[in-house]
Amino acid sequence: MRNLTLHPKLLNINMQAKKSFGQHFLKHESIAQRIAESLQQATRTGQVLEVGPGMGILTRQLLAHPEYRTWAVEADADMVRYLQANYPELAPNLIFKDFLEFHPESVFGDSEFSLIGNFPYNISTQILFKMLDFRAQIPEMVGMFQKEVADRVVSKPGSKVYGITSVLLQAFYKTEYLFTVERGSFNPPPKVLSAVIRLTRKDNFELGCDERMFRTLVKTAFNNRRKMLRNTLKPFFPAEILMTDPFFEKRPEVLGWEEYVALVKKMGNNA
Repeated sequence: MRNLTLHPKLLNINMQAKKSFGQHFLKHESIAQRIAESLQQATRTGQVLEVGPGMGILTRQLLAHPEYRTWAVEADADMVRYLQANYPELAPNLIFKDFLEFHPESVFGDSEFSLIGNFPYNISTQILFKMLDFRAQIPEMVGMFQKEVADRVVSKPGSKVYGITSVLLQAFYKTEYLFTVERGSFNPPPKVLSAVIRLTRKDNFELGCDERMFRTLVKTAFNNRRKMLRNTLKPFFPAEILMTDPFFEKRPEVLGWEEYVALVKKMGNNA
């Protein structure tokens, strides 16, 4: 956690969004409130981590809930100074760091926390994969993403946007599309629509196969999503099985996560 010198003149200045941080500041309190109220397990976890609070419109809604403790991680030094000045109650829990370099155990130990944010669009998919890595501590996530990314997360097999992100997240979380946010709700307006989604971790869930191999197989299959599995999965299965089993005539975008688990198990049986 890095310290910054607080400048009183930053109390009421109009902070400018920076493209390098993928910033688009939400303008409407009603939308921020709706995002904050979409958390369902924050009272149980007792802790909430906001990623990329910016000027604090969502932070303000979170701090209105004394029943849990709000933390925030912000990579932009200017925004950190602004938040320190305007939200002194948050200052002790404000972490000056890039979320992708943040180690949750340094703050939360092994305890759980809810994850929330108007996520920076330039690293939003990376944030989702990091959440997967720390899913033992993150039972829920509510976040704003580019609509394209949100659609990908919740899409079902057979959809044109269904892919690696869909399979990996849906294996471990229940995914819900909550609502769409128009471009004019931000300053500056993004070029794309935005959407808020909620992910809820599956209780007492076991994947049922080696997770590393599961991820590898999914990524390999989608590297050539238009090709049949018999062509993309040659490194994993004997040629005889690939050519004789009609299952391998399918394309990766039509398989649910359960079928990828079954494929990993089939690999073990044919090792």
